[in-house]
Amino acid sequence: MIEVCSIDYVPVRERHGKVWHQGPFWFTGNFVLTTMVTGFLGPALGLSLLASVAAVVLGACFGTFFMAFHANQGPRMGLPQMIQSRAQFGIRGAIVPFAAVVFVYVGFNVFNVVLAAQGLRTVFPGGTTLWYGLIIGVALVLAIVGHDLLHLVQRWLTYVLIAVFGVLTVGALIQLDPHTAAGAAHAAPGSWTSFLVVFSAAAGYQISYAVYVSDYSRYLPRDVSARKVIWWTYAGAAGSAAWLMSLGALLASALPHPDAITGIRQVGNAVFPGFGTFAVVVSSVALIGIMAVNAYGAMLTTTSAVDAFRSVKPTARIRIAGIVVIGMIIFAVAMLLPENYLESFNTFVLMMLYFLIPWTAVNLVDFYWVRRGHYAVTAIFDPSGIYGRWAWRGMAAYAAGFVAMIPFFATSFYAGPVAEALGGADLSFVPGLLVGGGLYYLLNRNLDRAAEGTAVAAGERELESSDADEAAEAGGGAQASARSGVADE
Repeated sequence: MIEVCSIDYVPVRERHGKVWHQGPFWFTGNFVLTTMVTGFLGPALGLSLLASVAAVVLGACFGTFFMAFHANQGPRMGLPQMIQSRAQFGIRGAIVPFAAVVFVYVGFNVFNVVLAAQGLRTVFPGGTTLWYGLIIGVALVLAIVGHDLLHLVQRWLTYVLIAVFGVLTVGALIQLDPHTAAGAAHAAPGSWTSFLVVFSAAAGYQISYAVYVSDYSRYLPRDVSARKVIWWTYAGAAGSAAWLMSLGALLASALPHPDAITGIRQVGNAVFPGFGTFAVVVSSVALIGIMAVNAYGAMLTTTSAVDAFRSVKPTARIRIAGIVVIGMIIFAVAMLLPENYLESFNTFVLMMLYFLIPWTAVNLVDFYWVRRGHYAVTAIFDPSGIYGRWAWRGMAAYAAGFVAMIPFFATSFYAGPVAEALGGADLSFVPGLLVGGGLYYLLNRNLDRAAEGTAVAAGERELESSDADEAAEAGGGAQASARSGVADE
């Protein structure tokens, strides 16, 4: 039952799944307490509830746009998300975005395990160390079994989450008064600077999911509708983010000391006794699910990075070892995390936006405008192939996009000159997208399309031949098994 494929190409004969499954998968993937924490930022910065909700909804919808278009790459290429970057950065050059992506995976899982442990400890006994170990252990088991189990768990959790949080949201709207919080007197209809901070945080949070979207769409048939893949991914991810971030903004606007777990318990238990506690447990289970998704993606990315310098045969043993190592790192970092992590989380989300915006610009421009979805998949694994070890165009565009963002940075430890001139507003995603994507497009105007077309055709023939050989081998094995069964009889 353990998944066989890793960073390798998913053969056409092994493709399966339904396109609508992308919706519930990403709905549950985003419907976690970490998402709710993002909604706390607006009220903390003095925004009114209406302005806070507008900022997170617009930010989530903007960031999900990029994530959803990455999802369409999975069925077309049959590869995990980040290994596709080799076509833009080179087999070894792709290590640049790989490093940032691993940071994203580990960072999110650290926050997730802290929140999940806090939630479960409200009901069950046990210390922090015990719960961190148990939660990470369950997540690792899910990740080791792999793709199909993760889809199944996320899909069924969607129905539970909609039912539980539907009741909880109605209860919050009836019970809470956003004008009763201690800081409500200072809330304004909308500060432009604060609005952009919240918008950027919500957008960065959503863009961070772009680094592994194709990991969970790569098993779909190659001829599946691109529009449906994009739509279902967008609807699931944007819908859950807008809902939960807005609920977080409501809790933070009405409660004097907003906390995701305390707020859920308080509101839910007021609906009827014990419901809030139950909602916290369900939320913690959802966190374990997305932790498994993150661990799975981290394994694929780190394996891709190692494979760039030393060929790795994608076996079950390698998958398990990689996932276990990731889990150990998450446990160690979580144990060192300070108790007051909300400010750290805000900075973390912004840093993700900084590192991932130039990558998503380069990757999407390459797929939709430069190569238009046509890649020599076999060359992505060949250091001497057409994509090479180091692709200067992608690396230069990525670097230029990142450098262009620096004057726009606005963090707790650094504010660029443009950000200061704008009163602290962070618009770094604008130059990151325009410079990174635009420069990459310009640098590839003279790309040797004839040579690449030959490589693409050769790669398709090799993949088709491999699929045919594996199908014949599987058929022969089945026939031999049948003959053996008859002989036994």
